[in-house]
Amino acid sequence: MRRFAAAIAAALLCASGAYAVSGPLPDQAVPHQAVIDGTAMPTKLSAFGLFREGTSELIPALLPYSLRTPLFSDYAEKHRAVWMPPGTNAPIGRDGVPGFPVGTVIVKSFGWPDWNGGRPVETRLLIRRAGGWVALPYIWDADGRDASLAIAGRRVPVTFRSPDGISHSINYAVPNKNQCKECHSLKGDIVPIGPKANNMEFGTAGGRSDSSRFFSYPAMRIASMPKWDDPKSGTVQDRARAYLAVNCSHCHNPEGSASNSGLFLRWTDPVNVNYGIGKRPTAAGRGSGGMDFAIAPGDPEHSFLIYRLESLDPGIAMPELGRSTVHKEGAALLRQWIAEMPKDE
Repeated sequence: MRRFAAAIAAALLCASGAYAVSGPLPDQAVPHQAVIDGTAMPTKLSAFGLFREGTSELIPALLPYSLRTPLFSDYAEKHRAVWMPPGTNAPIGRDGVPGFPVGTVIVKSFGWPDWNGGRPVETRLLIRRAGGWVALPYIWDADGRDASLAIAGRRVPVTFRSPDGISHSINYAVPNKNQCKECHSLKGDIVPIGPKANNMEFGTAGGRSDSSRFFSYPAMRIASMPKWDDPKSGTVQDRARAYLAVNCSHCHNPEGSASNSGLFLRWTDPVNVNYGIGKRPTAAGRGSGGMDFAIAPGDPEHSFLIYRLESLDPGIAMPELGRSTVHKEGAALLRQWIAEMPKDE
């Protein structure tokens, strides 16, 4: 088994019953909480104690999770986990957003099964400290035993195959600290954007029992978003909206960095003009491609939302960060959704 897959598999097995948030087992390692809570930005990822020594395998104390609809990042596989200090948990609000306590670390590793022996290329940490969230990117060393802080970001040459079998050679972009803030900004503050109750799944058994040690759920039921690539999980429109919510709404919301566009793509936003239906360009520049509408019902070829999604031009492409390739499958779903809209909508 490739090392990257093995790392998450081992963590998933342990998460199914080895750890309770009220306290670790006597012989079980936990992260270095003093480092997490401090103000330093360690030059080495190992300083946090999140991974088994000399490996890219998470320690069992963390809770692995996946997203029903994940953000597209050049077809990278992402393995996610969260740590909260013993005796704490995250209450889920009515909007489905967890209230993570101080001392939380959200871990996300990126890699490709057919690159570098399956080892991750980078791991990003989002740390909840007393003064707010801090985003730290780490690039894994060549031997895979540790990772080094990359505050200024970096380009890493990567070769991989997409699901259609096509080989890609790209300079994978590890974001710098400012770029992390650009995507994770809400009202000017850094916040988590992926972990939401309606999009998270836990462990191999799944369900509430695995995660209830870390999360406090409201009495009301929070309906799950569909999986963008699973027709059984929702209609074409619902799956397209889930895709837009995850890939675009962290900027395209009234308090995000793209608020001036007037294009709001959250899962809860109504599908109307502000969602792009018949919406003329605002602050789009040449990103509109000379087209009249973000979404022209029944006409994906003349919808500049599709034009931007399928572009690699830095002045046109959306999302602006996080990809050097076109997500053909995601674009195909959105094309289908727009093509099926009545033209008089």
